[in-house]
Amino acid sequence: MNLQMRIELAARLGQYISSGSSEWLETKHEASLVNPWFTPEFIDMAAGNIAKHFLDIQKLENWTSSYRIETTAPKKIGIVMAGNIPLVGFHDFLCVFISGHKAIIKASSKDEVLIKHLVQKLTEWNKEISELVAFQEMLKNCDAYIATGSNNSARYFEYYFKRYPHIIRRNRTSVAILEGTETTKELEELADDVHLYFGMGCRNVTKIFVPKDYEFIPLLTAFKKYDHFKDHNKYKNNYDYNLALHILNGKFYMANESMILLENPSIFSPISQLNYEFYTDKKTVEESLRSIDDVQCTVGHNHIPFGQAQLPSLTDYADGIDTINFLTKL
Repeated sequence: MNLQMRIELAARLGQYISSGSSEWLETKHEASLVNPWFTPEFIDMAAGNIAKHFLDIQKLENWTSSYRIETTAPKKIGIVMAGNIPLVGFHDFLCVFISGHKAIIKASSKDEVLIKHLVQKLTEWNKEISELVAFQEMLKNCDAYIATGSNNSARYFEYYFKRYPHIIRRNRTSVAILEGTETTKELEELADDVHLYFGMGCRNVTKIFVPKDYEFIPLLTAFKKYDHFKDHNKYKNNYDYNLALHILNGKFYMANESMILLENPSIFSPISQLNYEFYTDKKTVEESLRSIDDVQCTVGHNHIPFGQAQLPSLTDYADGIDTINFLTKL
């Protein structure tokens, strides 16, 4: 199977995702039952973005034209996938598939329904896929590894895979820098960057930097577009727990029905909470963020536009590590 054949198969998969076939609808429904965090809305959003931004044939051809992909001796690449948002490991799979290597996947129990179904469709269209993609619970005897997990699991990955070429991904998150001049539309788009996928992705904004004397009321008002989160049982449990914690500890907080705002220096925040920090000089904040490895994206004026954090392109590699370049040099 040559590169062009793989590109055409990937593009066909994008068309299938966008088709709305009964089989795909049933699969998405099953995934939402297996993992309550995967609401139909968010599954549609994640899959739709993949179809539009990853699996468009023109984008695939432009992407691959920047590399020298000539795999004459395919390697076995073990992929440990995360399960925090729907199809979060798809880009790693796509990189391995497009580069011509064999993907040995350990899917997350939280997100195995969708990826397994999509691979099954590829196999139906071309039987060679069964030789190029496999799912295993234990990844052994691979030539290289790509593993995504928490900081804790990353230590184990480093130990087990240290003798092999590898990419190990840890906890990362995203931040936003506000100037106080943002329009209502921009604040509503920031609400998407914060709330989509319940804030569980590495591209979700979990902390904002705001100028001194920042007026929070317009921000909290814009965030009301996600007030329906109060009806989601698992999210509401997190919200109630964090709110009770701050009340018991006597901490100052601001809140609406979907989000708690807390002044906190950490760039990481729990589900249902958004940390904030005041600044006096924007350039100082930007310079300090450059030295923090845990930051995946920075949203704001002169950075990633508001509302675009969860719309990565094919070249927006996780952790800034060019996966195709890694694979082509094995």
